[in-house]
Amino acid sequence: MTTSIFIDISVILGIAIGIAFLVQLLKQPMIISYIITGIICGPVFLNLINSNQEFFDVFANFGVILLLFLVGLSLNIGYLKRIGKVAAITGIGQVIFTSLFGFFILFAIGFDKYPAIFLAISITFSSTIIIMKLLSDKKDLQTVYGRYTVGLMLVQDIIAIVIMIMLPIFQNSDSILATVFVLFVKVFLFLLAVYLLANLILPVILNRAARSGEFLLMFTLAWCFAIAGFGEMAGISLEVGAILAGLALGSSRYQMEISSRVRPIRDFFIALFFIILGSEMYIENFQTIILPGIILSIFVLVGNPLILYLLYRRMKFTRQSSFLAGLTAAQVSEFGFVFLFVAKQFGFIDDNILSIFTVVALITIFVSSYLITYNTQVYDFILPFFRIFGRDKFHSPKEENIVYDVFVFGYHRLGWKICEALKEMNVSFVVVDSDPLATDKLESRGIPYYFGDAMDVEFLSELPINKAKLIISTLPGADSQSTLIKHIRIENEKTLIIANLSHIKFLDDLYGAGADYVMMPHLISGHWMANILKTQNWNKDTFRKLYEEQKEEMRLRFTLGHH
Repeated sequence: MTTSIFIDISVILGIAIGIAFLVQLLKQPMIISYIITGIICGPVFLNLINSNQEFFDVFANFGVILLLFLVGLSLNIGYLKRIGKVAAITGIGQVIFTSLFGFFILFAIGFDKYPAIFLAISITFSSTIIIMKLLSDKKDLQTVYGRYTVGLMLVQDIIAIVIMIMLPIFQNSDSILATVFVLFVKVFLFLLAVYLLANLILPVILNRAARSGEFLLMFTLAWCFAIAGFGEMAGISLEVGAILAGLALGSSRYQMEISSRVRPIRDFFIALFFIILGSEMYIENFQTIILPGIILSIFVLVGNPLILYLLYRRMKFTRQSSFLAGLTAAQVSEFGFVFLFVAKQFGFIDDNILSIFTVVALITIFVSSYLITYNTQVYDFILPFFRIFGRDKFHSPKEENIVYDVFVFGYHRLGWKICEALKEMNVSFVVVDSDPLATDKLESRGIPYYFGDAMDVEFLSELPINKAKLIISTLPGADSQSTLIKHIRIENEKTLIIANLSHIKFLDDLYGAGADYVMMPHLISGHWMANILKTQNWNKDTFRKLYEEQKEEMRLRFTLGHH
């Protein structure tokens, strides 16, 4: 029996590896290979995974607990505070509108109330793992739409945690108020106990455990499973306990090391979790699940981005930033699987609902991966449609008669410091940015600016850019800068152009487009540090002075414009 288990697992993982090679060739996330592996290894085909093998369900629970533990661990409340208003409005708005429209669609095609509610909620969340991976590969995490997408994911995580906490309420629909009160008391007492442990006992243990990587890992896993177990005993579920266990360690100085050590274990068990979910999709029910799956997939691929696009436009983002941010949400999340998995354990839904969601996941993840990877090309394709409605009302060329010597594209990160230098030199300059928060800072400081996207040629053609002596781009994306540089070169061949890249991959492309120099911050930092080492004394006074200068720089950075 034991030998059979290990042989089954090795065969399952072997099939997963084979499918993963094909999935990688198609530039798809690994989650697709896991689900397909589960379908192949399930009762319909190889029958390596079936309902009689309870140890697979244990593996699935391990995956869920570790996944939610890391969600709690990585919840960056500090980052959320910096972009809180936009992230909160778009995140909450998207969840509300997507779940409402999803519910009415499902209800209209014949679903009962509870299955429609749970399935509608499950499709509201986008995949943090997939989005972060694809945006990171594109080097778009520091773009305007990238930064706000990260904020949106954080808000979705918080909403997901609240929903997980509230899930037991559905079991006692006859006494909702009493159930809410009891649940609130349980969560409050449990949170209080975890908070006291995290602040009084954990720091002492962690300081000791962190001396050994193995000790830290063992203690972290013990903490995670213990709090999850106590959460179940307290009646607030294993899953919520796992999230709270992660939140308790989130503010620890060892948070990053804990995350890096737990993640590989999480990846193994979450792979098995998705394989097991795939195995529960029964092909004999295919005719009953395929039509709802396709309808929901179309809604997620079209409706979700449209909802987010309208919300971002409401927050005065440009068409391009709104479109690119909306496009990132065109897939369902691993949390949707977890949510439905727990709902099934509570008895709210059956296997058919999970099978429908699996169809939606396969379709939307497959399609959205290409949509995110080639998002700028998709936007260029859609642009003629947008132009039917006239010029973007949130592009703001103004003071067209003023001639500026310098144009600075991008105020975030590098741009603000360049602007300070130009101001000290009494050079006439203007900033171009598509982030509403950046333009709020510029306005409060009295710095002239244009609000718009550097990739929008129509917008660029309205700027008095042809008489500028110098163009400085601090934008992080290669595509946007390539478009900008080519446009400037058509207008003026003599203008000096300085661009910016954080990696070497597109360096030749920017020089080929016409850049005179491309800043690479890591090289500039290396030169600066080398100069310090060659010209300054190697003692504590030197680095204390540098530290004070750095602290003053950061104070200026976050106080300019009341930020």
